[in-house]
Formats: sequence, structure tokens, C-alpha cells
Amino acid sequence: MTVSPDLVLLNGEILTADPAFTTARAVALTGGAVTAVGTTDEIAALAGPRTEVIDLRGRTALPGINDSHLHGCAFGLSRPPLALDLGYPAVRSIADILAAVRDAAARTPAGRWIRGNGWDAAYLTDGRAPTRHDLDAVAPGHPVYLQDFTGHLTLTNTRGLELAGITADTPVPEGGVIHTDGTGAPNGLLAEGAQGLLQRHLPAHTRDEIERGVRNAVAALHREGITSYTEPGLGPGGTDLFGGASGQLTLDVYADLARAGGLEARVSVLLLLTGMSGSAADIAKGLAEAEIPQNVDPRVLNVLGVKLFADGIPPNKTAWVREEYPGGGFGCLCVHGEADALRVRELTEMVRLAHEAGHQLGVHVTGDRAIDAVVDAFEAAQAGHPRDDPRHYVIHADLVGPQSLRKLAAHGFGANMNPAIKWTIADAMAELLGPERAAYQWPVRSALDAGIPVTSSSDAPVTHPNWRQGVAAMILREGKVSGRPYGPEERVGLADAVRAYTVHAAWQDFAEEWKGSLEPGKAADVTVLDGTLTELDPHDLPDVPVALTVFDGRVVHSTL
Repeated sequence: MTVSPDLVLLNGEILTADPAFTTARAVALTGGAVTAVGTTDEIAALAGPRTEVIDLRGRTALPGINDSHLHGCAFGLSRPPLALDLGYPAVRSIADILAAVRDAAARTPAGRWIRGNGWDAAYLTDGRAPTRHDLDAVAPGHPVYLQDFTGHLTLTNTRGLELAGITADTPVPEGGVIHTDGTGAPNGLLAEGAQGLLQRHLPAHTRDEIERGVRNAVAALHREGITSYTEPGLGPGGTDLFGGASGQLTLDVYADLARAGGLEARVSVLLLLTGMSGSAADIAKGLAEAEIPQNVDPRVLNVLGVKLFADGIPPNKTAWVREEYPGGGFGCLCVHGEADALRVRELTEMVRLAHEAGHQLGVHVTGDRAIDAVVDAFEAAQAGHPRDDPRHYVIHADLVGPQSLRKLAAHGFGANMNPAIKWTIADAMAELLGPERAAYQWPVRSALDAGIPVTSSSDAPVTHPNWRQGVAAMILREGKVSGRPYGPEERVGLADAVRAYTVHAAWQDFAEEWKGSLEPGKAADVTVLDGTLTELDPHDLPDVPVALTVFDGRVVHSTL
């Protein structure tokens, strides 16, 4: 007996993302799987009386988008109604920030924290960052916590500084900065490790808030056409990250939602066993005590490995580099001699422990020295304890060089890059890194040519999870403000850009056999763009909405 499809999509541009990047006109979905791909006539003939038929009218359908590095719970908690949206374009000036805080203060009981996320001083028309004095004028009776889009800078008001006991005499953690005003008093801006002085005084998120954050995120991701994502670090080491949104409680909530059928996304997880300044001893202890969810469907929630920070040893540095950036600042760390050797030995041991425990490793690396050290540690771990296809990968990989690219490819390791961040900060990086390094930064073309299955991600809430922006950024390699090209030789074509969000991301999840492309037998996860992708100018792509999202064969978002 032939079973009719549950859903057919007809008259579209179906980009299958199969090895040949085949284009079809229609697709049939049955029982949570793709069952047929072909012409409109072929697929229409399969429809039965109970089949839902959707005419795409030329719109493009792709495999469900997989954002392979996205802090889901933190993203959900950083959005309304749980926090103020201070990102561009919602906020374009300090006045916009103050208006949002003033409105929040009016509806928030006195003394309670006001939280917000996403402001970016580089794109404020005032030409400066806001300070506590600005916030004091609109919220004198509320402590305020506003994190910038990078997560490396926090703004608070006088009330927040008082509650945290932060003064001009407060000892600053290594690498942290308490910014001051003309009188030498703190001005409310706390950078890098100094943020922890304030964050530890924030009230912990409740289980209910965490669940609301996850549900909030998944609903927003459906509107973006995202059906799979990787939570890059949940566990005891995440207690102080994203205001506590990356802690063990979040992983427990994900597990409860998955068991109850309430998690309408496919979520891969890296365990965060220690914070940014963790040691090999911390990793050993964490591996022994790790609480991994049991009795969950691995196609919905799957703990795949462990996240480490290579550029967080010691903490509070953004990049571990061979040479200081010409523009200075940005927390770059340049060490030599025995100090460098000590860092390498500790990192190598951390990688070895997690590798020998059988985990995939995703290691946060920014800066050329950090990347080379991590790749060498991967190679040493595999040589000392050979494993079949561990698929370790470097996270961010901003300045991964040719030698490390060759090593990654030789061992079947991966690179996870952030094209939307490239677009966002390209103009600032040109001044900071110097023109040559800025042009090379995030070398997608070089990595693909080396044979590495590059995956792309938003790092939300660092950038909004708009995969169309990421695809456009890989194709164009232009700066957000100037429109100037940066490293045009690292541009890629549409097929490679789409693969980075589909089949390559599925590879990172060890799931390429069952998701990531629209082929018979694969998961019925589909994203439909409200336009014809192959006919669009890439400059227009970021603003094209998602018309339809299908998860596990069910429509979870539609504007049709």
C-alpha cells in the first residue's frame, strides 16, 4: 500500500544541497522524512486526499538551516520580553538606548534589575559609548545591566556599581578594565574580566525564565528558517557566562523539553566543564562529574562533546597572537618563551583529556597563535590516542593560517566561522589588525580549498541569526558601514555558502546521513525563502524574509 505524502511543496526552486547541488522543482515529505524530490508534475501526482499542498510560486526551498554555533538560551533571554533589544537597527543612538531604559524603568518595580543586550558603540551616531551618567538620568532607582553585542563590554549605572561595590580602588581581574571618567571614578563601562565584578550580583535566572528563554529562542529561530543549532557550551563552567544562561540548569531544561516533546528544534550541545580560565585539573574533574542528559531522542537533543577556551588561559584576553595588533587593544595577548610554552602545555593536556574520554572538541580560538596551538594539540591527541573520526573543530578560526589549514584537513577536523561577524566588524578590524590581516580574516575560500568542511554560524546573541546575511557576507566579503571589500580572494559561491549552513553543519553534528540535504530518507526540515535565491543580488539577500519553516514534517512558521 502506497502512503501519500503529508506535505508537498510544488513549483519552487528546490536547492537540495546534495553532492552535486542538484536543483529540483518540488519535494514530498512523509512521516517526518523527505520521500521524493523531482518535477512539480511528478510530486503532485503523489498527493492524496489528505496531503497538504503548498504552491511555492517560484520561491526557493532549502534544507532546514543549521546554525552551528548559537547560544540559544542566551539569545532567547536577551530578547524582549525578557530583556531590552539594544542591537542595530533597533538602537542607533544613545538617546535610543535611554528611551528603552526609561520605558523599562517605568514598568519595573524599583530596585529590580533592568537588562538589555546588543548595543554597539561603533554604530551609535553619537560617536561615543554611553556611560553611567547617561543611565542615571533615566533609571536612578534601578540597577542596570546592558551588555554590548560582543559580550566583551558591559554598561551599568551608578546604582549597579554601588550594589557590586565597584569603586576606583576595586582590584581588577587580569586583563579586565574598569573604565573611568575625567575624575578617575568608574564611568559604568566594564570590559573583559571586569564584567564579572558586576555579573555575580545579578539575580540567577529561574528555571521558568530559562525555559521561557529557550522557547523564545526557538520561536525566533523558526522565523529565521533555522531548525537545527549547536549550543556551544552548557554546564557548570557556564555559570558566569551570559548572565548564567549557559549553566547546568539550561542543559537540564533542554532535556526536560526534549523528553516532553516541547523542543521543536534539533539541538547539539558541547559541554562546558570549566570557565574561560580552566585548567587541565578542572577538565579532569569535570569529565568525571559531567551530568549528561539520559533518555532523550538524539535527533532532538544530543550532547556531542566538550568546549574549551584556548584564548582564555589566562582569562580575560580576546586573542592569543604571535604579534601585537597594529591598532593595539582588543585584549590581544602576545607571550613568548617559557610563558608561551606553559600555555601550550596546559592547553595540550586539556585537549588530550577530553579527546581520550571520547568527546568531540570544539575549541574557542581567536588569534593566530591560539589557532596553531589548538590544531597542534588536536594532532598530538590523535597521534597519542587514535580515534575513528573525532571531528574536532576550531571555533571562530579567524586567523587560521595555511599550515593549520593543512593539518585540519589531513585529520578530518573542521573550522566553524562567523561571516556575519566579519561583515559587522570588518571596517573596525582593518584599523585594528592592519589591512593584510583584516583582508585574510575568516578565510573561508582558503579553508574550503584545503579540503575542510567549513561551517558558518551567527554566534547569536553576538549577531542576529540571519543566515541570509551570513550567506551574503561569504559571497561579498564587504564591510557593514563602508561597503568596502575585504579579502575578495576569500569569496565563495552560493553553493559553498549554502553548504556551510546545511550539509557541512550536519557533518559537524555527525548527522550528515540523516539531515542537511533534501534527499529521500533525510529529515523533513525545510526552509523556504520569500524569493528565488539564485536570482537575487547578494546585497538584497539579508532583507528577504523566510516564508515557511518546516520542522520534522510540520509547518512551524508560515507567512504564505
